[in-house]
Amino acid sequence: MKEIVIHVCEEETWVALLEKRSLVELYIERSANERIVGNIYRGRVENVLPGMQAAFVNIGLERNAFLYVDDARPRKRRGSPAKKRAKRSRAPINRILQPGQKIVVQVVKEPIGSKGARVTTHITLPGRNLVLMPHVDYAGVSRRIADEKERERLRELVEELRPRGMGLIVRTAAEGKEGTAQLREDMEFLQRLWARIRRRMRKGPTPALLYKDLDLVYRIMRDLYTDDIDRVTVDNREVLEKMLYLLDIYAPHLKERVFYYAPEQDILLAYGLEAELEKALKRRVWLKSGGYLVIDQTEALTAIDVNTGKYVGTTNLADTVLRTNLEAAREIARQLRLRNVGGIIIIDFIDMDTEEAQTTVLTALEKELAKDKVKARVLGLTQLGLVEMTRKKVRQPLANVLMKYCPNCGGKGRVLTEETVALLVKRRISRLLREGKISALLVEVHSTVAAYLIGSGGSNLEKLEEYFGIPIYIKGQDNLHIEDISLKTFRSEAEMAQYSHPVSEGERVILRVEEPHISNPRDGISRIHGYVIDIEGAGDLVGQRLNLEITKVFRTYAKARVLSKVKDVPMV
Repeated sequence: MKEIVIHVCEEETWVALLEKRSLVELYIERSANERIVGNIYRGRVENVLPGMQAAFVNIGLERNAFLYVDDARPRKRRGSPAKKRAKRSRAPINRILQPGQKIVVQVVKEPIGSKGARVTTHITLPGRNLVLMPHVDYAGVSRRIADEKERERLRELVEELRPRGMGLIVRTAAEGKEGTAQLREDMEFLQRLWARIRRRMRKGPTPALLYKDLDLVYRIMRDLYTDDIDRVTVDNREVLEKMLYLLDIYAPHLKERVFYYAPEQDILLAYGLEAELEKALKRRVWLKSGGYLVIDQTEALTAIDVNTGKYVGTTNLADTVLRTNLEAAREIARQLRLRNVGGIIIIDFIDMDTEEAQTTVLTALEKELAKDKVKARVLGLTQLGLVEMTRKKVRQPLANVLMKYCPNCGGKGRVLTEETVALLVKRRISRLLREGKISALLVEVHSTVAAYLIGSGGSNLEKLEEYFGIPIYIKGQDNLHIEDISLKTFRSEAEMAQYSHPVSEGERVILRVEEPHISNPRDGISRIHGYVIDIEGAGDLVGQRLNLEITKVFRTYAKARVLSKVKDVPMV
């Protein structure tokens, strides 16, 4: 069973494609970050780069769009696409375009990372059943329609309908359709649309948006909702009515499969979409057998590693490896669709001893990829036993839509260890002392780094002071990032002590016990701005607020005794 689930709210729209109740594709579009693929612009050529055989075109976006020479060369008016490629002029980019020239382009690839959008001068306008190509003179049929007799029938139909001097391609949705009524309606609509775009081309500012592709729900109705979809569920009444109106034009027989989801329960929770999305953003993906995948996406390529994990099999090693790899092949194909991974993909399946097993796994992978509307190609095994494949980049990866690089680790995905930061602290102190005389030094770091610098019973701190020959205070701050280091210098130890100690002997404070003491569980621990308060006999009072008296103050912590418990007053 295949089902489309649509969630619509003011800020965003979710469209999920489920196969056998399993999420395989997810489209999320937010009002603040709308998709631009399919949009047509009048732009201005800013730079022509003969060395790259490309040009950069200002279409009014944050970054200039990239136009490759093959997307700028005019196509021949007659012949199939293969023949057109062979006959196409080989003129270099600087003979086709000049800086300052105004051209009409269509976006074919979203801006990704630091790269601008990719554009083409070869305009295409998709309808539900046909694609209009105003600049070529050709009739074709989608490659996904495999039956030769059906392909020939559709080609003959569309050849009769094709406007003079224009091209038409029959889409997969037209397979099996009898007569020409629906195809003709589609063609006439696309002709009217092109005429409207041409009128806008003639006047107006540059750069300018000439045509904006339909919003996400309309595109789904046009491109994804075909006869093999069993059900469409939507949780917005207004969108439901628009969908039914569209289907009246495109495919009336599909209206009966569209259902309204009454908002008794959040549709995302009802279908488990949020949980599936959370899994799709993780690096590790568990398989049902107990094996797992590790997926690492980089700018250059995506690497996928397959591991047996908890799966130990039932017969022998070869059987265990084959079963894990077959399950992994199916899950990899699903993850590529779900995460919208594009570009070069390298898969490290578990090593297989026989060519037969390798062929079986590759066949399973290709079979699953065949369900994907985005073109993917398996190139085979490398000499190292890795599977090479590619998948066309058509939109932003899901991770790019929903996530950003960590501002703390800079996208590394890892942080320095406490030992590494402690050694970095030591090097910085050395550099500071070389710049001039210092009487006392306060080091503020994350609490775990502070614990490492102080050591058991203050042993590491003693060595640090002996090495540098100055008093050093170490202060742990939970609100600091683990890699943050702050060094503060003072004119005397007394001045530093006054700054560093938030309490003094004999002072009374009210604190909540946070945890038992790690080496003396009888005592409890609390903190004031990262400064540790060791509370005698409070190990069993974690979570309670206590009235305390500070009995002794040390450089890294203070001792306190319990005077009484403080009764929490409930909020009114």
